[in-house]
Amino acid sequence: MPFDQISGRRLSGWLFAALGVPLLVATALLVGHALTGAPPPTPVVAGPTTPAPASPTPVESVPPAAPAPADLPVVTYDPAPRGFPADPSPADTGPLPEGVRPNRKIAAYDAPGGRPLAFLAPTISGVRLTVPIVERRVGWTAVLLPSANRTIAWLPAGGWTTVVLRDQIVVERRTHRLTWRRDGRTVHTWPVSLGMPGQLTPLGRTFVLGRTPPPEEVYGGVDIFALGAIPDDPDAVPTGLRGAHIGLHTWYNDDTLGEDVTNGCIRLTRSAQRQLLAELVPGTSFVVVDRL
Repeated sequence: MPFDQISGRRLSGWLFAALGVPLLVATALLVGHALTGAPPPTPVVAGPTTPAPASPTPVESVPPAAPAPADLPVVTYDPAPRGFPADPSPADTGPLPEGVRPNRKIAAYDAPGGRPLAFLAPTISGVRLTVPIVERRVGWTAVLLPSANRTIAWLPAGGWTTVVLRDQIVVERRTHRLTWRRDGRTVHTWPVSLGMPGQLTPLGRTFVLGRTPPPEEVYGGVDIFALGAIPDDPDAVPTGLRGAHIGLHTWYNDDTLGEDVTNGCIRLTRSAQRQLLAELVPGTSFVVVDRL
């Protein structure tokens, strides 16, 4: 359920034809001089040459960041403002080993030197915000945008700290399998339940936004991970779940593992969820693909 709550021969022949005749002529001249006793020709030595000055290495300029209007919206738990660019590699299952942690309200842009569209605050719903880095350019850093699917934002330098992210979660929809990786190596895999037709678990890269206590007994009494992703079709989920994020959580039983029965969330066993809760930190990258 949503949380409310990714041809030597021909070449050698030509070389012989090109080089063989001059070599034979030179050899004949040398042999002729030896036979007649005439002195060999004086070699011609070329004079010293002055090397051309090295061209200076061009310095790539940093696109300036336009001032951000004070009335820009702040990204919250609600769906993020539109206009940000699509993630260029949404199905990339490579690790995202670094994240950005805002130290103050910072402006998010649609491109390096582009338009500021929103602010990222240090927290969302009281949870310290950490967003994975997906790309870098001179003076700019691209991160996965919270409260949006397969979307990035560009941040200028300043106002944030870089943090290390060791873990990654990969979910395969066709095999209903979740894989936990640390430092690029598989730690564990588990079977999972995924979204039903019409409410499929969204594909693409996202991240762990934070955790919250279970709001109902059906969640098995274990905390829930809220992800940065939201339902692809928010109107398709039940009314009580409108505005919710996709979650990673357990269930009161394991009868539906391996099936498509949720409202878009990922369900796994209670023991697996407890292990991930003990190990994963906000910002941990999370990618959903059809199959590896």
